[in-house]
Amino acid sequence: MSELDTEYKAAIKDLSEATDEVKKFAETSKAELKNLGKVTDETKASADKALTALTEITARVTDLEQKSSRAGKPTEQQPQSIGQKFVMSDEVKAVMGRASNWMGTVQVEVKNITSASSTGTSGTTGLVVADRQPQIIQQPTRKLVIRDLLMPGQTSSAAIDYVKETGFTNNADFVAENPSTSYPQSDVAFTLESLPVRTVAHFMMASKQILADAPMLQSYIDGRLRIGLGLKEDDALLNGDGTGVTIKGLMAQSTKYAQPAGVTIKDESMIDRLRLAMLQTTLAEYPATGHILNPTDWASIELSKDAQLRYIFANPLGLTGPVLWGLPVAESLAMGVGKFMTGAFSLAAQIFDREDATVSISTEDGNNVRKGMVTIVGEERLALAVYRPEALINGDFTGIDTAAPTSGTTAGG
Repeated sequence: MSELDTEYKAAIKDLSEATDEVKKFAETSKAELKNLGKVTDETKASADKALTALTEITARVTDLEQKSSRAGKPTEQQPQSIGQKFVMSDEVKAVMGRASNWMGTVQVEVKNITSASSTGTSGTTGLVVADRQPQIIQQPTRKLVIRDLLMPGQTSSAAIDYVKETGFTNNADFVAENPSTSYPQSDVAFTLESLPVRTVAHFMMASKQILADAPMLQSYIDGRLRIGLGLKEDDALLNGDGTGVTIKGLMAQSTKYAQPAGVTIKDESMIDRLRLAMLQTTLAEYPATGHILNPTDWASIELSKDAQLRYIFANPLGLTGPVLWGLPVAESLAMGVGKFMTGAFSLAAQIFDREDATVSISTEDGNNVRKGMVTIVGEERLALAVYRPEALINGDFTGIDTAAPTSGTTAGG
């Protein structure tokens, strides 16, 4: 510790003691005025002496701070101690100006430096100002992928109605010229589906003061609210069960995986099962356009090796994106480990946005006005229509030993 540091610490200690001394004589003067109707000469003299000492110590502290500022970072404002804030307040300055004519009590409000909702300890001291980084380090956020797989759409209504084909009887056949009977009749059956638009929303509370003191905080909260909506949407689009006011997601409206007939698999692997899911959609006349996998399962597939422990298709030095059987792989933490979906996503389902994700701020909520608070709300409205459940295949990797090397795949009748 330098000599300047030592002297400054001693001065701060003296300043604190001098401040306490002034407070003590203030209380004594108040008591004498109440009991005797006046302040005794002895108390006045002592108070004058204490105020003079306080003024001298304040000047010494100020001088030491200026020296410290010149030796350190002259462009940065040094923080004030509680004693300095007391001495520099208008109330105390007024007392010093009146000297022996002053009587009464001095009360100074010292404003908190940080919000009551913040935690942690600053490294700033009386001599050294911490190198404060302005940005907020936020928690990691998972990648959102489900929306990007589906057909986009917009609506201005509270519900989506669409006609769905439920059956097709094809009796087309060759006929003779001028036949004795009529042409063969085919039939198509339809049903009307109605989907309500659902709302996803949440809110945060903040004080008007903290938003005014930290303007960037409002945009940060806006962003976190939007991310929260996106996380809930991503999970609901895939896993929503449709109960209550939720949407019914892809998993609940898709077709369960079933190994197509006519294919024999030896030592079935995860790669084999995904290829068979593609075949299942093809046989339903909806060629698949991609897969959805949990990142853990995709890592297991990429690490698959043959009997000589060679990677089957992955190149550790390669920079190609996730692709399997010529189709892109969407890695999503919304998909459970050990499960998958293969399908013609852009053909099978469509998202209808009634209101895009928006953030609004209101002071007229509850007792916000009286408490100086604001309510920040994030909200969006959407619906999910699945037109062709046969085009979406959901399954799992049950019965597959993912730890065993893959030896190959054969097909036969």
